[in-house]
Amino acid sequence: MRIHIATDHAGLEFSRHLIAHLSAAGHEVVDHGPAQYDPQDDYPAFCINAAQAVVRDQQAGVQALGVVFGGSGNGEQIAANKVTGVRAALVWNLSTALLARQHNDANVISIGARQHTVDEATGFIDAFIAEPFSQEERHARRIAQLAEYEATGDIAGKGVDH
Repeated sequence: MRIHIATDHAGLEFSRHLIAHLSAAGHEVVDHGPAQYDPQDDYPAFCINAAQAVVRDQQAGVQALGVVFGGSGNGEQIAANKVTGVRAALVWNLSTALLARQHNDANVISIGARQHTVDEATGFIDAFIAEPFSQEERHARRIAQLAEYEATGDIAGKGVDH
């Protein structure tokens, strides 16, 4: 699987570990930055680039997921979710990693690099990548509603206020 990653200065050391770990597991890792430590760098473009690449790959039929991370993971998740077609979930434990895939078919996860040990975060990412979407009708229906809103600004018959 192709895994797109992005961070900011807070996750740069973790990104180096993650690239080696995922590559050793047989994944193709694409690093969207940063390439070097800069305590003043800004995460939005890095995370948006990774998220856009996930969507492009998935639309082209390439199996791909994304992992974005920073100090808390919050801003990185927000940035990734600005990309049409991305469902980015903030992951803080094994359960949220699994549920992000099972229930939400998340294609990007965000992790706070300052919130977890390297081993914990690596475990969350491995679980996320390995877990399939459940295909349950209720989850598929909800994801379709999100996509409809993203495309039209409405969810037909669901009472979205305008």
